[in-house]
Amino acid sequence: MTTTAEPGQLTLLTDVLRRRAVEQPDRTAYTFLDDEGAETGSVCYRELYARSMAVAERLRSCCAPGDRALLVFPQSVDFIVAYFGCLYAHVLAVPVNPPRRNQVQDATRSIVTDCRAAAVLTVRSMSGVLRQALEPLCPTAQWLDVDEIGAEVRPDAVSAPIDPDAVAFLQYTSGSTAAPKGVRVTHRNVAANQEMIRLAFGHDHNSTVVGWAPFFHDQGLIGNVLQPIHVGARAILMSPAAFIRRPLLWLSTISRYRAHTSGGPNFAFDACVARAVGGKVPTDLDLSSWRVAFDGAEPIRAETLYRFAAVFAPHGFDARALYPCYGQAEATLLVTGSAKGRGPRTADVDAEALAQRRWAPAGGGRTRTLVGSGRVLPGQHLRIVDPDTGAPCPPDRAGEIWVSGDHVAQGYWERPTQTEQTFGARCADRPERTYLRTGDLGVLADGELYVVGRLKDLIIIRGRNIYPQDIENTVQGAHPALRAGRCAAFAVPADAADPDAVAKLVVVQEMRRDPHLDADPAEVAGCVRAAVLAEHELAIGDLVLARAEQLRKTSSGKIMRTAARQQYLDGGFALWSPRPAAAPEPTDDNGGTVATQTWPVQNPDYAELVPAVVLSMPAAKHLGFDFARIAPGEADIVQPHRAELTQHDGFFQGGVLGSLADFAAGSAAGTLLPPGWANMTIDYTVKIVAPAKGSRVVARGRVIKPGALLTIAAAEVYSVDDDNETLCATALVTLRNIKLAQS
Repeated sequence: MTTTAEPGQLTLLTDVLRRRAVEQPDRTAYTFLDDEGAETGSVCYRELYARSMAVAERLRSCCAPGDRALLVFPQSVDFIVAYFGCLYAHVLAVPVNPPRRNQVQDATRSIVTDCRAAAVLTVRSMSGVLRQALEPLCPTAQWLDVDEIGAEVRPDAVSAPIDPDAVAFLQYTSGSTAAPKGVRVTHRNVAANQEMIRLAFGHDHNSTVVGWAPFFHDQGLIGNVLQPIHVGARAILMSPAAFIRRPLLWLSTISRYRAHTSGGPNFAFDACVARAVGGKVPTDLDLSSWRVAFDGAEPIRAETLYRFAAVFAPHGFDARALYPCYGQAEATLLVTGSAKGRGPRTADVDAEALAQRRWAPAGGGRTRTLVGSGRVLPGQHLRIVDPDTGAPCPPDRAGEIWVSGDHVAQGYWERPTQTEQTFGARCADRPERTYLRTGDLGVLADGELYVVGRLKDLIIIRGRNIYPQDIENTVQGAHPALRAGRCAAFAVPADAADPDAVAKLVVVQEMRRDPHLDADPAEVAGCVRAAVLAEHELAIGDLVLARAEQLRKTSSGKIMRTAARQQYLDGGFALWSPRPAAAPEPTDDNGGTVATQTWPVQNPDYAELVPAVVLSMPAAKHLGFDFARIAPGEADIVQPHRAELTQHDGFFQGGVLGSLADFAAGSAAGTLLPPGWANMTIDYTVKIVAPAKGSRVVARGRVIKPGALLTIAAAEVYSVDDDNETLCATALVTLRNIKLAQS
């Protein structure tokens, strides 16, 4: 399937800014807001151009053309000044994530090493923290505090001519399926994509833009910062943190400044709905000016769009403003987009057929609702291609999305093999044209692109193709205690020792961030497993109910499934467990507290019976542990160091730590059983947090929630040496209580 659109006129962005500084010097380019929505400052074209030229002059004194300069800034005008300064100096800007809580992210460190920065541009308030973290990685780099560089340059100054095909900056990818790579974006790429966005969004100089996406991400930089310069419109810019804390501040800003365009990833619309349902919508909210509400950067859910339109219709929002779109950093930003004022298109398709890459209308079987990502835009050539053969797909087949045009970047920074594989694809019927392989699967139906999934994320179990987002959508709706947008589904070998073993489905789902959340883990797990089995006829091999903020996301909000898979294999998820209800402490006649049992005891002989039963088990005999303490709902066991239980480096085996945690949790649960009952583990999740090499290991089990048929228990395992304890493992165990047959 092939679609072609003709290009428009290209004007380099450096020329656009210089012209606006001369022709409209006092027109406001950007206004910045603080986390409460108050204006912190504005900048006009004249000041922006003059400051950028001053930075360029400083850069030319310490950098050669083609050198790389890190841009490490908060969401501020200084970033924009530094970015344009790099363009005018012919230095490659490398935007990176600024420090959080004075901590520099590992991704930033790897980017510094990868790009070999010759300069670091930042602001004085960040300089100290950055120098400590980054100077060892780039010891020869020049440091420039942009906020202290005066604009002592004539406003009509002109820089040296710029080659349109020269690299303008490096946009490091968000890394949803692999490590971030530096995309080499040229001046021509930027100009071409800016014109595509202008035409697609229907922008002119009156099209005010409101944005909060981070500037180091392509959506924030290309869409919210550079597009307003291209069309001569004003931009109102917030910080990502302000949106995360107060999603409705975003909508209030659109209302206040009568914005034409604003948007974000799918989760942004979900967040606004969640706050609005809580009754926190400002009474004066008026969204009638909002003409382009773009939704992109992560899978777009039809339910999200429907709910957002319904919730905010009373506040003037027109559902026809919803604007699904699709893009990639490798294509500068935008690839396809809806028609302005048309609203989203959806398609109900046969889910089983789609799993086999066939496009068929929904029938009597399972249905999947897809949201269209818009039309092919002017200035590019788009094809749907069989990823295995490289042949164009017929109209009723899903294939990999291939793109060609002036907006497609040159390739990856110093990765020639990956560049050839990703940017050098050719079709047999058009050998003269090279294409970008997006890695995304899609279908063109009636001129609309429907993105089906990510090729690398595709789950294959017993020969069946499964799109992870289908599983994730089902899981998130299975129980109200589950957190929306925080789920990852992937496959791992069922036998960890055999990478060629049959794959099993793993689901990691975060629980809601609520200190008062009182959910039964067994009930939640049962609902999830039942929902996936009913909807997809699949059994979940392993379900991890994780605490909030355990799953990593890209800067655009996409779940990093590859990272989640590795984190799972490393045992790196912190498990969620409900907090037991706090009961008032009983007091004696003098008002002092007295000892009390946490749970009622049904067998007075538990203290002798539980250790006797547990220590008689063959696995317990093999380990050789003993009980140190036992109380109602609690049990501590001590495992001495034994060479046969350790690895070659002397550390306890991970399996040993897991077994000890299981025994401790099961023993704690056993103390609450009535006579004639036993328990057995039916669900068990362990997290190894540190190696254990002490003289002994102590596993402390405790009951979290007892029940007549199911008991939930937890355990912590500590490595002990002298008086020092180190937490090595945690576990959450679900046990079924069984009445033994009378002999």
